[in-house]
Amino acid sequence: MKISVIQPDISWENKSRNYQKLSGLISPLFNKTDIVILPEMFNTGFSMNPEQLSEPPDGETFKWMKSIAEEGNFGLCGSYIVIENKNFFNRWVFVSRENDVWHYDKRHLFSMGNEDKLFSAGKSRLIFTFRGVRISPYICYDLRFPVWGRNREESDLIIYAANWPESRLSVWNILLRARAIENQCYVAGSNRTGTDGEGIRYCGDSLIINPRGEIISSAGTDSECSVSVEISLTELSVFRKKFPVLNDADDFTIKI
Repeated sequence: MKISVIQPDISWENKSRNYQKLSGLISPLFNKTDIVILPEMFNTGFSMNPEQLSEPPDGETFKWMKSIAEEGNFGLCGSYIVIENKNFFNRWVFVSRENDVWHYDKRHLFSMGNEDKLFSAGKSRLIFTFRGVRISPYICYDLRFPVWGRNREESDLIIYAANWPESRLSVWNILLRARAIENQCYVAGSNRTGTDGEGIRYCGDSLIINPRGEIISSAGTDSECSVSVEISLTELSVFRKKFPVLNDADDFTIKI
């Protein structure tokens, strides 16, 4: 499978401009990749203005994603603000040309930014299969909580969509590599660049990491771009059999 990560400078609370910008970054990947990964709140930036920016599950952003995925012949994913049953969610959505639709609601809401006061937390993990690869998605702050993302040999690829500030960039890099090592999975992290409407600076460093914790593709810092790489389930299987760490993992139960 070929996966691609998009690293944009997100225009603050301007959906139409972000659709246009992202379309330009994504279109060179049409018919050349299997999955395109966008950052957290890719259509607005990390805004705490859900009353004005939220959409129903089948709203304009979902329709835009579906159109791009169908034209590009790939799965397209990222998070944006959704309202459902009068609750706001930071929701990661996956759509594909095959009409696959999956979603995951951010579990760990960023309390230092008051996200927990405005949004409802997700209550379940998501693991699904697309084109033969088992995928588990998470959103930004979830990265700091390894128990929630623990792989019990259910996943081949873990995805993190983020708006991760430049001031904590080294943490982003370290934790992504740690999640790959401890879970013996491929890990893809999509982050943004630029400065948001709150004056918070981001510099990207979107990464794709192999199960050994080695960076196999990097978008670097401060540039709008995409990076792509082939991941191999055969190589993953061989590595897990040769070094079967997950066989010795502790059992546990997560209580919501």
